[in-house]
This record gives sequence, structure tokens and C-alpha cells, in this order.
Amino acid sequence: MKTQIVIWGTGGHALVVADVIRAGKDFALAGFLVDAEFQCLTCDEIRASFLGGREQLDGLRRAGVCYVLVAVGDCRVRLELADMLLSKGFALATAIHPRAVVAPRTQIGAGTVIVAGAVVNPGAVIGKNVIINTGATVGHECVIEDGAHIAPGVHLAGRVHIGRATWVGIGAAVIESIRIGANSLVGAGAVVVNDIPDDVVAHGVPARLVKENRIAN
Repeated sequence: MKTQIVIWGTGGHALVVADVIRAGKDFALAGFLVDAEFQCLTCDEIRASFLGGREQLDGLRRAGVCYVLVAVGDCRVRLELADMLLSKGFALATAIHPRAVVAPRTQIGAGTVIVAGAVVNPGAVIGKNVIINTGATVGHECVIEDGAHIAPGVHLAGRVHIGRATWVGIGAAVIESIRIGANSLVGAGAVVVNDIPDDVVAHGVPARLVKENRIAN
């Protein structure tokens, strides 16, 4: 019998996470949660399984639901929600789609989701609450810190380091041994050939710093 799990989130990424869960062997989806001010119930699947907001958490724990995945794209918000859910006694699941390729003995933190078509090569270290999205490739010995989002079609060469809560946009490419700092944003289609510091936005070919990240801590 599969273990019950809930998804925190009701947007498009929540649909993707639900697909990963249903494709796996470990969990059965109990439903979706989100606070009222963030509800986005445009999908029939989510409307049919919507449970409510954080007021439901204590009841779910009493009912024996122990696991949760945060399906929110915003990196910093995802980390904050994960901490809140841990404080309520939930455990963070890890979900890897069976059509993802993950090298044996790769380190993967709790709360991380690896979507169909992604490839994670040997020696990679993936933190907690990370998203490795559709068709992304993570080269050998990469380090991806907590809360980062590696968007669809991103290609990281070997020994790349991605900082905490950093977003690497769709289709970006990063050459080997580059370090991208925390809380930064790399634009869609960028080609990163030099290190990028914390708290900035960079885009272009080659990627150039364009401004500070306004959501910096």
C-alpha cells in the first residue's frame, strides 16, 4: 500500500509534481493544499482534489498523512513553506520521475523534485527543495544548493555550483566549473561563461549582469 502525500500548491508546477508522484511507486496523492490568497484552481484535476489551506494541516497529521511536497516555483517561498511544514510535523518527500536518469549514489535532499527527461550525472550533490525540471541535464560533480530551480532544458556542464534559491531559466547553458551565487536569476537562453555573484540578474549570450535581484535578502 502506497504512503499518502499532499502537495502544497495549485498552479502549473503542482500538476507537474502530481504527475511525478503518480508515475512513481512510493506515494499516493491525497490532495492539494494552498492558502486562500494563493488559490489558483483553474484545473479540474486540482479542483477535484483540493483540500484547503494550512488550517487543514493538523487534521491531516492526525489522519496519518506524514509526507508533503512543496510545488511552488518561487525559490525563496518554496524554502519558507518547507520550513513551515516541517514545523507542523510533516516530512518532505523526494520525487523522481521514472523517466528521469539519475546516476547511482547521487546525493539528493528531501523535498527535491526531478521531472521526466532530466539527467543527473555521477558525483552530483542536489540540495533540499530543488527543482530539476523537464529535460534539464546536470553534469558530473555539480553542486546545486537548497531551493534552486533548474528550469526545463537547462544544461549544466561538469562541476558547476548553483547557489541557494537561484533560478536558472529555461534553455540556459552553463560551461564547466562555473559558480553561480545565491538568490540570483539567470535568464532564459543565457550562456554562462563567467562566475555570477549572489543577488543579481544575468542574461544574454554570453550572460552579463544587468541588475540586482530585487528580492534579495
